[in-house]
Amino acid sequence: MAERLVKVESMVGLHSRPAAEFVRAAAQCPVEVSVGRYTGELVNAKSILAVLALDARPGEHLRLRAEGEGAEEILDRLASLFAQFSETNA
Repeated sequence: MAERLVKVESMVGLHSRPAAEFVRAAAQCPVEVSVGRYTGELVNAKSILAVLALDARPGEHLRLRAEGEGAEEILDRLASLFAQFSETNA
């Protein structure tokens, strides 16, 4: 199992485009991927409704977790999407 903390630069739960891109990328992963607020429950990162419900605000941290072969690389790739979101929403 692997985990990453990522800082939210855009409102992931309120902006459907970044959330949809994140879910699309997670859905292509061959392993289970979860996401959640730093102190909250993890949800299926492949579910757009679950990701939108996180309603993460700028400055908050989200946890990404993946289990299975290649989990570290998968989380690195998904975490990099957050940096892209902050650039496109600046």
